Amino acid sequence: MNLLYILPLALSLALKVFTIYFAAIAVCALVRRRRWPKAAPQTRFAVVVAARNEEAVIGNLIYSIRCQSYPEDLRDIYVVPNNCTDFTEAAARAAGAEILHCLTPVSSKGGALHQAFAQLRDKNYDAFLVFDADNVLEPDYLAHMNDAFAAGAMVCKSRTRAGNPSASGVAGCYGLYNVIFDLIWNRPRAACGLSAKLVGTGFAFRREVLEALGGWNTTTIAEDAEFAAQCAQAGFRVCWVPDAVNYDEEPNSFRVSLRQRYRWCSGVMQVGRKSLGGMWRTASPRPMLRWDMTMFLLAPFTQAISGLLLAWSLLAGIAAGGGLLPALCGLGLYYVGGMGLGVILCLLGGYAIEGMTKSILLFPVFMASWLPLQVLSLFRDSTSWHQVAHRGQQQVREAA
Repeated sequence: MNLLYILPLALSLALKVFTIYFAAIAVCALVRRRRWPKAAPQTRFAVVVAARNEEAVIGNLIYSIRCQSYPEDLRDIYVVPNNCTDFTEAAARAAGAEILHCLTPVSSKGGALHQAFAQLRDKNYDAFLVFDADNVLEPDYLAHMNDAFAAGAMVCKSRTRAGNPSASGVAGCYGLYNVIFDLIWNRPRAACGLSAKLVGTGFAFRREVLEALGGWNTTTIAEDAEFAAQCAQAGFRVCWVPDAVNYDEEPNSFRVSLRQRYRWCSGVMQVGRKSLGGMWRTASPRPMLRWDMTMFLLAPFTQAISGLLLAWSLLAGIAAGGGLLPALCGLGLYYVGGMGLGVILCLLGGYAIEGMTKSILLFPVFMASWLPLQVLSLFRDSTSWHQVAHRGQQQVREAA
């Protein structure tokens, strides 16, 4: 056989290892979920929100925190305005939050969090919660997080839902994507003692974690993935708390979505390049956490290579004169299957199908678009953060 055919085949077979690994873990989703036992309020929380030009929505988040069923004397709210050109700070103060100013210029959310936790580290808090400014919380959110910490959790991730799923096809796709991650990533990992995926909002950690890591010290554009890698290396498991629910306002524009997800893909690759080399330099009492994180950080690279191999095989088949029709048939089957999956995810995620028609039609395209974004990230880093405009408080509050 020609080497040009053998090499892609060998690479494709090697990449199947990742597919088998993630599929084997996903099977654990069939295990019945154990709920965190109820506990009396005891965790003193500092809620931290790094906000850039979020005047329109910051009050909505603060309102939902102040309306928590959790005791008021066990929670404080801090907003960290950074590089704002609007009245985010004034809106946060008016809503009842305290303001933490960045003492030196910052260029990323990670930099803002670094300065915030440097100021809060010596205060008498048991745990810290991090949210994006456009979020809204269920009233029992803090109570469920307290249950997990009382049971011994050190790092927690709540369940994120789209706060505006029917606003556009794109926004609904984010909601369906979150359902997928809960089903095939967070739920099975909760069952087998591994870490949930820690994304940039709706997560919490005990002060002991901050002290063990020497403060918040992330430098990449994906501060959440970098912090998760640091936790895995130090042996801290990210526990999933699905009964604690936060709603995230999702982008409505496919163009904005591509730009945002490109930053996510590129950021995780940055974390991989930075963290994989040192992940195994020291001994760990929980090596499976490191192994799972290693596979997670390698996944974007393998997906990008898979995308290149797929393009190669399609072009080779077309050049041979017999690949166009099978390719078109395959795309058609993928699209129909993707829409069917979208319907199932609506039912599993609690989204009304009648309000998600556009999202179901768009969902196969949304999922397929991750592949070229991974390929692009393999060759070109995204180094800047672009603001995602949010449409206002009332819309999200009604959706929640």
